[in-house]
Amino acid sequence: MVVSDFITELKTKLPEVKIEAGYLHTSHLGNNGQAVVFPKSEQEIAEVLKFANRHGKKVNVMGNGTKRGFGGLVETADLLLCLAEYKGIVEHIVGDMTLTVMAGTPFKELQTYLAKFNQQISLDPSNPEYATIGGIIAANDSGPKRLGYGAARDVIIGLRMVYPDGTIIRSGGKVVKNVAGYDMNKLYIGSMGTLGVISEITVKLRPLPKYESVIVLSFLEGDLEEARSFVRKLLDSMMEPVALELINPTLSERLIGERLYSVAVSFEDLESSVLYQQEFVKSILPRNAKVKILQQDKAESFWNEFYSISPNGVGSEEKEQIEAALKIGVVNMDVFSVIRESHLLEDSHNVLVESNGGLGHGLCQINLKGSSDDILSAIDHVRKIAVRLGGYAVVKHLPYALRKQVKVWGEEPAHFFLLEAIKANVDPNRILNDKRFVGGI
Repeated sequence: MVVSDFITELKTKLPEVKIEAGYLHTSHLGNNGQAVVFPKSEQEIAEVLKFANRHGKKVNVMGNGTKRGFGGLVETADLLLCLAEYKGIVEHIVGDMTLTVMAGTPFKELQTYLAKFNQQISLDPSNPEYATIGGIIAANDSGPKRLGYGAARDVIIGLRMVYPDGTIIRSGGKVVKNVAGYDMNKLYIGSMGTLGVISEITVKLRPLPKYESVIVLSFLEGDLEEARSFVRKLLDSMMEPVALELINPTLSERLIGERLYSVAVSFEDLESSVLYQQEFVKSILPRNAKVKILQQDKAESFWNEFYSISPNGVGSEEKEQIEAALKIGVVNMDVFSVIRESHLLEDSHNVLVESNGGLGHGLCQINLKGSSDDILSAIDHVRKIAVRLGGYAVVKHLPYALRKQVKVWGEEPAHFFLLEAIKANVDPNRILNDKRFVGGI
């Protein structure tokens, strides 16, 4: 069956489902579809997948498209399943502090709604205005506050998934104290939609903090040894920052106007607790550090700017300069080496580098901007740094044409055979987000 006939038959079978021509949504980032389907219910998602699976047609999946440049070696599949219109709150139990929501709901909308109840989802992904909760979970996205908040696996209570054959399953539950069986949620978090389409997510909530502050220390003459000494003292103390982030000079200049290596320390709690921890930080300040303290609204503005810096696939027309983003994982204090050496790429590789790294969890983000050749060379250099330190580097954003020239996920891990076996069992026809994940899964 040719694609045009397949789409015609799909429209006949599902007349209520909106289907548009793929060229209306084509992106240079790839992960496109010859036709775009906009389901509005879980059953419609199941029917589309069942129909595609029966006819052996490939399906790409997206929410609003922020992660369209993350993985994927198939430029255009038969269908692009877009969940942008599959959104809304299914259930919010205020007293139990749990929320069940449809996967296509933008994260910012959820946080705005929950703020009315003094509650929040304890995640801080990039581009929250556009990123959908389903995409965040599928990509296992998190930000600097992972130090205090934890990752998606610490927030998710239960998931509903639509398998490639249209089967709807549930993993986990809807209550916080759920201990029945294996925690299958972890299988799907970060799987890039290769095992099933996340249709519904249940999360545990936490109260909004009463008070928030960000202390930014900028180190004169790039003295990272002073910064390292300060961080050790803070981590060895009883203080509980929700974020402890090293920022390179280029990003620091953008955020606070200081072209210096900086460390951002964020506290959230009762006002008295935050102020007490601020005083402790002041007591261990390095002699030559510049200090800025941002309280409440200014702290929120700082993080809002921070979350908007990563390149994403929303409205991303092809630009003269290539944008790329990498996620690097290393041992906590090796973040200093990653951020320092990545910053040196500005001179050695003629690229713009905005980078930051979590000194409590070891995850770094490096955003690059430059020509194709310089970007590819810089990615290779960063990956060698990460491997030398015993870590890893994953390319989170890159145009399709360049993704074909690099290993987005790096080398296949030792447990790759397990990933292959799971994919073969769940999606034997390999219709769902084909070649989007590790090793071309």
